[in-house]
Amino acid sequence: MKINLISDTVTKPTPEMLNAMFTSEVGDDVFKHDPTVNELEAKVAAMFGMEAALFFPSGTMANQTAIKLHTQPGEQLICDKYAHIFNYEGGGVSFNSGVSCRLVDGDRGMMTAEQVEEAINPPDFYHSPLTTLVCIENTANKGGGACWDFKELEKIKAVCEKHGLKYHLDGARLWNALVAKGESPKQYGALFNTISVCLSKGLGCPVGSVLVGSKKDIDRAIRVRKMFGGGMRQAGYLSGAAIYALDNHIERLHEDHRKAKEIGVVLDGLSFVKSVEPIETNIIIFAIDEKLITQEQFLAKLKENNVEIIGMGQGKLRIVTHLDYTDNMHNRFISILKSL
Repeated sequence: MKINLISDTVTKPTPEMLNAMFTSEVGDDVFKHDPTVNELEAKVAAMFGMEAALFFPSGTMANQTAIKLHTQPGEQLICDKYAHIFNYEGGGVSFNSGVSCRLVDGDRGMMTAEQVEEAINPPDFYHSPLTTLVCIENTANKGGGACWDFKELEKIKAVCEKHGLKYHLDGARLWNALVAKGESPKQYGALFNTISVCLSKGLGCPVGSVLVGSKKDIDRAIRVRKMFGGGMRQAGYLSGAAIYALDNHIERLHEDHRKAKEIGVVLDGLSFVKSVEPIETNIIIFAIDEKLITQEQFLAKLKENNVEIIGMGQGKLRIVTHLDYTDNMHNRFISILKSL
């Protein structure tokens, strides 16, 4: 039995999802003639109470498009030092938009409204970049799947309005946050100018993300997506998977969260585990005591037992539970950990 806990991106479509894909009606989405893509975009826009949505091949492209919409070259955005747009999007902020990042030292990937306000450059001081955008990531991946306090997000929105800044949410794992916190998509739609949501992580789709926003922004996003090479033809096959996942795979995220917490309890009881970060959703980040066992030895030991997890650098390791991580796999993994 192989157990892959590297990421929630490793899942494969369920038989029901495959059936939804195979039976999807398709057209040429570059001409906006794919009925299933159009249905998906309308569905996600309605979920968030926003005017329009656009389907993308990846969350990175959706985020990069949003940044391009809200900034001009030479400007600056504010994000936490752990933010995905800074750490894991290949330097796209500078390459695609000519924008720099002002990094904030938040708590597990989450900054406060006060920190955001302190990071804004004075608009009349032309020696520093003009601050025009604030980017949030929920859940915070590098912060261990941490969920933002919605009240703090509202306070940051007030700061953005006060200073005339745009507000973008990288919601790659927003579905996990909504389930964990009992929140609704419309709460977020009322707060942000644009939101990207990923379909190929917790929801288990093979490909795709959606960007939601105003009709004006999404009309511009179509042009940016084209320039980034993101136009797809019969993308309805992928959108069919997404529609199925939105209807069937959101509430089941509770299972991933439960399993993650159970793994955390076991890790916390192991003598060679130095620390386990708080677990709210489906991500477990922990550190081992390298005096007792090195990271390489630990990963090799797991591999001997057909278990794969990932190192994040700086002595941290990550485990991510997901749709394909079954109860049998979970029981087996718990036994393996206890036996080490």
